Amino acid sequence: QVQLVESGGGLVQAGGSLRLSCAASGRTFSTYAAGWFRQAPGKEREFVSAISRGGGRRSYADSVKGRFTSSRDNAKNTMYLQMNSLKPEDTAIYYCAAGPPIGDYPGSWDYWGQGTQVTVSS
Repeated sequence: QVQLVESGGGLVQAGGSLRLSCAASGRTFSTYAAGWFRQAPGKEREFVSAISRGGGRRSYADSVKGRFTSSRDNAKNTMYLQMNSLKPEDTAIYYCAAGPPIGDYPGSWDYWGQGTQVTVSS
């Protein structure tokens, strides 16, 4: 079992930046591949990014590629999502998630945080 807690959300103007953090506790975080999802009002939850156990491999949704960067510090049991050039359409609740890897990324998303709100004003 691993518990995940997000932080770092808030209100930012379009073009601004935020860095989300996801703190893990419980079993060793480095055992799991992990990632980020988001859910905007009235929409389905969507994939944002995934990161391998060691952090060397990352993938991104096309909508955030070139603007968002995921990273992790396994010594601190923490994962990050650096979000730059934010747009109003990035407004959503952001969730971190983790699961046992198949290859580089989770085969299933077994563990979820409670989410943190990101609001981008135009």
